Formats: sequence, C-alpha cells, structure tokens
Amino acid sequence: MVVHQLAPTAWFTTLGPHQPVLRVRPGDAIVAQTLDANGWDAAGVKRASPPNPMSGPVFVEGAEPGDALGVTIEKIVPTRATGWSRAALAHNVVDPDFVAALPPRDRAQWRIDPVRAIVELQDAPPGAAAIAVPLAPMIGCFGVAPAGGEAIATSSSGPHGGNMDWRGCRPGATVWFPVAVPGANFFLGDGHAAQGDGEICGTGVETACEMTVTLQLRKGWRIAWPRGTDAAGRFTIGNARPLDQALQHATTEMLRWLLEDGLDAVSASHLLGQSVRYDIANAFNPAYSVVCRIAEPNRPAAAE
Repeated sequence: MVVHQLAPTAWFTTLGPHQPVLRVRPGDAIVAQTLDANGWDAAGVKRASPPNPMSGPVFVEGAEPGDALGVTIEKIVPTRATGWSRAALAHNVVDPDFVAALPPRDRAQWRIDPVRAIVELQDAPPGAAAIAVPLAPMIGCFGVAPAGGEAIATSSSGPHGGNMDWRGCRPGATVWFPVAVPGANFFLGDGHAAQGDGEICGTGVETACEMTVTLQLRKGWRIAWPRGTDAAGRFTIGNARPLDQALQHATTEMLRWLLEDGLDAVSASHLLGQSVRYDIANAFNPAYSVVCRIAEPNRPAAAE
C-alpha cells in the first residue's frame, strides 16, 4: 500500500469537476490535512472561505462511471487544541413558538483535550453548567464529483455524498460512493471533534484535522446512494429535503442492497421491518440526511 500526503494550498467549496491535485491507485492511503468549516487551519490561520472548504480532489486510477469508490476511515486526529460551535439550537429543530426563547446563535469556543479524550466548553456565560463531551472525531463532508459536470456546494449533500454530517463517519467505517466521472474526484474535509445526531446546532465542534483514509474500488457496482459498513453492520444514507424523502432514499437503497445479495423481496421486507434502525444524521443542511442501519443478515440486531 502506498501512503500519499495531501497538504493542499487551495481548497474548494463545491464538489465537482475541479483539477485533481493528487492521483492514487485503489488500495492506496491518503493522509490529508483539512481546514475547519470556516477555513481556519491547524495554526489558527484563515486559509479559505466557508462553507466547509474541501481538500482534494483526488483522482483514483481506473475509477469509471458505474463503479463504486470505498473510503475506509482509518484515523481522524484534531490538529488544533480548540474548536468552535454555534451557541444555540437551529430554529428549525424546535417548535416555532419556542424560537424566540432560544439564545443568540453566537460562536462558542471549546477546548480539545486528547489526553482525557474530552471536549470542554470554554466560554459558557456565568451561571451556565460546565459542559464536557467525549472526544469523538468524525468527517462532516466528503464524497465524489457528481454526474454531468455539476458542482454541488459543500453546504449540502446528495447521491455523491457531501455534507452529510453523520457522526457514524468515524474511524472503523467504510463508506461507498457512486462514481459518476472518470477518476471519481474524491474530496474530504469538515472535521468535527464531537457532534450529536442531527447536527441540531448547525455545527459540530468544528476544528482542523489530519484524516487518514484508504481508498478501494469496486468495478461495476452501480449504487444509487452512499452505502457502508462498520462494526454494527451495514448502512445506507439518503440525502434530501423533506426528511421523509431522505428516509425513503436510504430505505430503498438498503432494500436494493439486500436484493442484490440474494434475499427475496418478502424476506428483505421482514428483515427491515423488524430490525431496521434509523439515525437522523443531519436536520440542518439544505438537504437533510437519514441513515438506514441493519446488522448483517446472518447476525441478529441488538434488542432495544
């Protein structure tokens, strides 16, 4: 396996037909330096404009439309001791008559402590509770160029991936994206030191990161939406608004996957109906993201 260093000098706020900055082969690994969601680097220097400036793109030799690109997340290490988030919930995740009671959506500062593996709120107002959450790095935005020469903003997501903001995009997961252009044009960035389901503040704890991923290529695997596997089983991700459409995309993609693997429609329906789990990955972005999860068909799901 060849390990490539990706330390960009320019970043993109769209996933699309940009000139590749690196060429790799399937099986190679990439160690990428990424900026935070507002374009600040590891040293706290502003290097790019928001939203979510991406490192890349990476051209994968042999990738063609109709293939699938697999991205195994090996390691995510924050490269800065601080991160930031918004200080209030997004208006769309509470009842409309409660919006006026929300605090201002100012920026809050957090301290990242890798020794204690926590992330601590630094500037809570007087009388507010001390808040610390587990350090749990994840990738907020990554994916491939969409079809047709389109360039899609890194604020949103679609079949190509993009700003899905699912906390399950963390070390140990492999995410597959549908290849739509020669070479796939793979991008990644928008690291979070921590984030809850839904990204309901509109941010995680945003920080610069070093991300290590390994790229794989599966020829002739025509998937419609991102798919993946992790220690809990398999998952599919649908990106759309309204939320029920994102759920429909994710469920349909999981059903297709089970049918491809040889289950009949009745058996697949029973399996999904009685064991499926859903994560609301993002309820803030222009496209919402819903994750459909099941244990592997030969492994019972955990009771809840």
